[in-house]
This record gives sequence, C-alpha cells and structure tokens, in this order.
Amino acid sequence: MRPRLQGRKLLQVQRKDPFVLRTVEPPLSELVGREVTELRRLGKRIVLGFPPDLFLIIHLMIAGRFRWNESKMPGGCLICWKFESGWLGLSEAGTKRRAKIHLVRGETALAEHDPGGVEIFSASLEQFRALLASRRHTLKRALTDPTIFSGIGNAYSDEILLRARLSPVRLTTQLSPEESQRLFETIREQLSGWRDALQAEWGEKFPTTVTAFHANMAAHGKYQQPCPQCGNPIQRIRYAENETNYCAICQTGGKLLADRSLSRLLKSDWPKTLEEMEEKKRPGP
Repeated sequence: MRPRLQGRKLLQVQRKDPFVLRTVEPPLSELVGREVTELRRLGKRIVLGFPPDLFLIIHLMIAGRFRWNESKMPGGCLICWKFESGWLGLSEAGTKRRAKIHLVRGETALAEHDPGGVEIFSASLEQFRALLASRRHTLKRALTDPTIFSGIGNAYSDEILLRARLSPVRLTTQLSPEESQRLFETIREQLSGWRDALQAEWGEKFPTTVTAFHANMAAHGKYQQPCPQCGNPIQRIRYAENETNYCAICQTGGKLLADRSLSRLLKSDWPKTLEEMEEKKRPGP
C-alpha cells in the first residue's frame, strides 16, 4: 500500500455501507484534499495518517479485503477512496458486516485502538517468557490474544504450534525453558517466513486473492490431509466460527483433542487416540 498511497492526495470518498464507519467526528470529508503522510500497522489494523494529526484506522476483521484499481472504482465495496494514484476499496465476504473504520484525531485517540499486544520482533526471550507466565491460558488462546501478542491470529498460530511441536491446549504456565525458547524462535521464523513468501509471491502487484487459508500451509485448513512432518492426518477442533488444526502425533502424543460439539454428542464413543479413530472407521464383519 505504501508505494500506491504514501504522498498521494485523497480526492474522493464513496461510502456504500452506512455502518462500516464507526465514528462521527471528525467526518470523513475532512480527509479529502489531504495527502497520506504515513502508513503503519496497529496490531491487525491498518492506519493511514493524514496531516496534521488525522488517522484513518481500518480493521478488516476476518472477511474484510482491500481491493485496488488504478482506473475505476472497484465493484462490491463497502467504501472506496479515490486517490491521485487510483481507487482503494474495502469489501467483505459473506453477509455479516464486521469490518470497521474509525477516523480519529491525535496520537492519544489512536492509542485507544491499540489492543496492547507486544510485537514479537521487538520482544526479547525474557519478555516473551514473562508474558506467557503472566496469564494462565492455553497456547492457542495466548497466541491469538491481541492484548498479549500483536498480529499473530488464528491461522498462523496453527502453523507455529505445529512447527514448535506443542499442543494448542498446553497451558502457558507449563512450558519448560527449552519449550518456551523453541516457541519464541518458531513464532519469529514462521511470521518472517510467511511475510517473505507472500511478498515474493505478489511482488509489486496488489494482492487479489487474500484468504486465511494458503495452499502451502502445513496445518491450518488442512483437516484430514497428511502432516508434512509425520504423514498422519491433521486433526481439528471447532469452536464458534473458528477452528484449531493440529497433528496428534507431532503435538499431543497421539491423543485426539475433544471437539466441543462432537465430543458432547458422541460422549463415550468419542475416540481418544488416532488408533481408536481408525478402528471406528473400519467396517464391521
């Protein structure tokens, strides 16, 4: 976005959805005619800075997507901004409208939208360990909590925990020094690796097929597909609108984690291990 927007003047705003903007003052019209002076990330929020102290905060949530067109307004967008360089649109898949935009004045107002999570690349190993020990959460919850760690999210937490060979339901207070160091290093390796891979994939082009699932992911979205580390099928736990993908062999010592809905339904018939699951799949005599 920087090469397309930084230093470019905003010429027009077209809002198609009345609810995507969650603030009233200052009005969006105040941005028209001003240049974008900076772009920054605030957790999972994208922030566009305008002089003298205006900040446009865009949170895509789960299904929000940016769309770019140099010559015309992208179709199907909730809101579009026309810059000197082209049109930036915000669309959202599905019927639920969760993407949200705030326009605030001043650094103090901007800071109120910061969830407070620590950026993993600016944290030391000691700080990381202290954060983990400060709350008694599962590793999955800790990695996806934006008030603890900034910008990791659901998909990459699955990739991280698989590569670190740690169970998603392991408690943060139970990690050994070796395990916490391995997790710390794996988070950095996975996030930087995916950043570099996605940048290489798109180059200077604006991404057009952004999704939570990627073909090269090892765990996330790969239910029943072979784990690249051991070859056994990837398992999953579903909860609300999210899911956790994991390998029972690499992460939980062969134990299947109980899916909240299925385990409640099957009760004693819920398999506890991969061997039990395979046995239940075999046809009777």
